[in-house]
Amino acid sequence: MAASSRSAREAKRRIQQMEAKRGLRRDQEARRKRDNLIAAGAGTAAVVLAVILQLTAFSGNPTEDEFAAAEAGLTTPSASPTASGQPTNAANIPSPDTAAGKVFTGKLALNRGALGVELDGTKAPQAAAVFKSLSDEGYFTSKTCHRLTTSESFGVLQCGSADGKGSGNPDYTWGPLENVPADNLYPAGTIAVARTGNNAYGNGTQFFIVYKDTMIPADTAGGYTVVGKVTSGLDVVSGIAAAGITPGSSDTDGTPVEPVTIDSFSLK
Repeated sequence: MAASSRSAREAKRRIQQMEAKRGLRRDQEARRKRDNLIAAGAGTAAVVLAVILQLTAFSGNPTEDEFAAAEAGLTTPSASPTASGQPTNAANIPSPDTAAGKVFTGKLALNRGALGVELDGTKAPQAAAVFKSLSDEGYFTSKTCHRLTTSESFGVLQCGSADGKGSGNPDYTWGPLENVPADNLYPAGTIAVARTGNNAYGNGTQFFIVYKDTMIPADTAGGYTVVGKVTSGLDVVSGIAAAGITPGSSDTDGTPVEPVTIDSFSLK
């Protein structure tokens, strides 16, 4: 009788231990799933914030309020572009007729090396006309490439600012947007026109060279005019990116650590 009681108690104890282990495994699994969800949420928020802030590469530095809004998740790109804005000093803007149907080839000589380039006046006649005119005038000589982005999926070098710090050219701004990628993907080698945010007529003298495939979400005005492509020497830009960004800047968006100057920009 006593032996039977001990066996029953022992069986009950083993059952309780098994239930306790199963409960512990359930708790651990639930905690693991919760931790993974939190990590995924944090990673998504970081990516969204990075994209929002890197879009400012083409519309000036963010203000404190804009940064706070982005950080709080209040700023999102619009999926409904509108032809917003107006050109300024329209009389100074070269006619698109001067480039329509033409392809211009030439060289963008940087102090770090030379790039072969091609501008397409068939797909982007207004943009090609502007940049052909600026190159003929020698506008780009001694201008800098003041901004570099180096994140995993966002790689551009931006050049052509009037003051070397991102300010536009006061002579004119122009539009409309032309040859904008429908999928917001800018392949490596793309040359596109920088502009002020949410303004289809906010193009100026700045352009950016995409050195690796880059996704740039459209804002309320749309995307960015693709005016041409790099035909040779893209490794020069990749080398500039590999050198990194000046300490004190963002880890992935700032001034190239090796100063980049345009020696000449010739088109024919």
